[in-house]
Amino acid sequence: MKLMIASDIHGSAYYCRKMLEAYDREEAEKLLLLGDILYHGPRNDLPKDYAPKEVIAMLNPRKQDILCVRGNCDTEVDQMVLEFPIMAEYAILYLGGRMIFATHGHVFNEKNLPMLKKGDILLHGHTHVPVFRETESYTYINPGSVSIPKENSWHGYLILEDGVFTWKDLDGEVKKPF
Repeated sequence: MKLMIASDIHGSAYYCRKMLEAYDREEAEKLLLLGDILYHGPRNDLPKDYAPKEVIAMLNPRKQDILCVRGNCDTEVDQMVLEFPIMAEYAILYLGGRMIFATHGHVFNEKNLPMLKKGDILLHGHTHVPVFRETESYTYINPGSVSIPKENSWHGYLILEDGVFTWKDLDGEVKKPF
């Protein structure tokens, strides 16, 4: 299965459109969103073409393709307008014998680890910085941000295919995580 993983759209119609174009180009089977879908949040500037209603209109027709976890900027009001579930704090996926604990990152993160065993993967957004870091007990992976990248990173996403994670910018160029 080919999975596209993205985080932190923050209501940007421009970057949501580019993300969906990348999803179509990648021919992924599912799109895993790691939260912060519609609202920009009080700590962020407005992203380019901030238009949450347009983001809703783009994502809802693809509801059958989307898996999503709740970010710190996602609320019950957002769930009222989105036609796919967004309120779970985490999702658990399996990659061979490894568990992938997918979450936004504001509750579970490297300072507050979930129940991981040696070799498991902690996958979260929230920081807006793409990361791949292996520790002795787990691997930490972050796709970065679709709309508001930080620390000189790129607008991008992550592909998981055949057990391999690949970071890409929204134009499809392969990138190296920090």
